[in-house]
Amino acid sequence: MGITKTDFMRGMQCPKMLWLDKHKPGLRVIPPEVQQRLDAGNDFGDLAMGMFGPYEEITVYRPGTHIPDKKAMVQRTKEHLLRETPVICEAAFLYYNNYCAVDILRKTATGYDFYEVKNAAEVHESFIRDAGFQHYILKRSGLKVERIFLVLHGPDEDYPFVPVEITGQATALYDWVNDHIWELNRLQKEKEELFAEPGKQCMPPYPCWYYGYCHGQPETNGQIRMEDL
Repeated sequence: MGITKTDFMRGMQCPKMLWLDKHKPGLRVIPPEVQQRLDAGNDFGDLAMGMFGPYEEITVYRPGTHIPDKKAMVQRTKEHLLRETPVICEAAFLYYNNYCAVDILRKTATGYDFYEVKNAAEVHESFIRDAGFQHYILKRSGLKVERIFLVLHGPDEDYPFVPVEITGQATALYDWVNDHIWELNRLQKEKEELFAEPGKQCMPPYPCWYYGYCHGQPETNGQIRMEDL
């Protein structure tokens, strides 16, 4: 089955969240304000693709859907790596079915830098963990990663892209990712629903889409209030 970057981040927040994603996704409810932030983040990511000039976007969808075709994207990525394409967006890598697609991969003289785009004004620990997972997959895939950056949303809307280097923090998480990725792989395959006592993990770093389900409030699932936590 494998773990994606999103799976890893959600599973580390709460393993039950990951299990529900895999076995009962119909229970999820995304609050409108959360969906708006997700959409704004996607829009900012699309704009950031051109921050270094011409680029090749790798995204391929399964026929008739908006679901990424991971194997096709991995193959396209390999082709562009062989061509030494200067800037590759959504470059896809697969290691024992564990997967990530890098927002921006930029060729250097001796390897690659990669950029994780976040529609935020400052660095958060979850962003570094996100990049750490990607570094793990890229390194295990044999790619030489030189520097790692977050691209934040700066105040200048004419050019809002602000790269912040996080190489040291992200690469330091290599063993931490390795310690958890295989356990999350195992947990998501469990036949019985995982138990997790509702608590602070229901909100940070991201609101859980199963909040109502886990709190026995199916009619208000997703309507998360800070006073409930």
